[in-house]
Amino acid sequence: MYGSPISVVIVDDHQVVLDGFIARLELESDIEVIGTASNGVEAVEVVNKFKPDVVLMDVSMPIMNGIEATALIKEEHPEVRVLMLTMHDNREYIMKVMQAGAVGYMLKDISAEKMVQAIKTVNQGSTYFCESVTQTLFTQEIAPAAPKSNPLSRREESVLKMVAQGHSSKKIASLLDISYRTVETHRQNIKHKLDLHSTAQLATYAVENGLVD
Repeated sequence: MYGSPISVVIVDDHQVVLDGFIARLELESDIEVIGTASNGVEAVEVVNKFKPDVVLMDVSMPIMNGIEATALIKEEHPEVRVLMLTMHDNREYIMKVMQAGAVGYMLKDISAEKMVQAIKTVNQGSTYFCESVTQTLFTQEIAPAAPKSNPLSRREESVLKMVAQGHSSKKIASLLDISYRTVETHRQNIKHKLDLHSTAQLATYAVENGLVD
C-alpha cells in the first residue's frame, strides 16, 4: 500500500550491533524493522518468511557469510534490496559484494542519517555507496586492459553511466528527456548485450570498463 513503511531485516552476528541499528531505525516513522538474523542461514530463512523491502546485511558472519546469503536471497527474491554493512573498503571486496547482487555498500561507522538515506535510496531502486567506498571504487587506479569492442550505442552508454551513478530509471528519463519506458528498454538491451542480470552488475561493468569518470 502507498505510504506504508519500508520494511527492513537486519542481519549481524553481534547482538549489540543489532540493538544499535534497531534503536537508530525506530526513530523513523517511515521505516519498520520486521526481523533480524545472526548469520547467513538465518538471514535467508527470515527473508523467505517476511519478504522485506530492504536487508541490512553484515558481511563477516559464522555458518554462512553475507555475500553467500545475498546471492541466495537474490536468487529467490530478486526484488529484495540488499545493503551490505562491513568494515572493509578495499575494491576487490566491494566487487564481490556487488557481483552477489547487493545494491549498496556501507561501512559500519556510518551515521544514523546516512543509514536512513541509504535505506530510502535503495528502496527507490537506486544504488548507494558511502563516501569512502565511492572514493575506493572511482579513484583507485585500474591497470589498463587491452581495448575491447564496445557493443553499446552512445545512448546506451549514457544510460549505463547514469545507472552506475545510482540514478533511477525515472531520473534518467528526466535527465535525458526521454520516456521512462525508453529508459527501461535501453536497460534491458544493455543487460542482454553484456549478459548481465542486475543493476549492481551493470555498475560493476561501468566501473571496470572506465565508463564512469
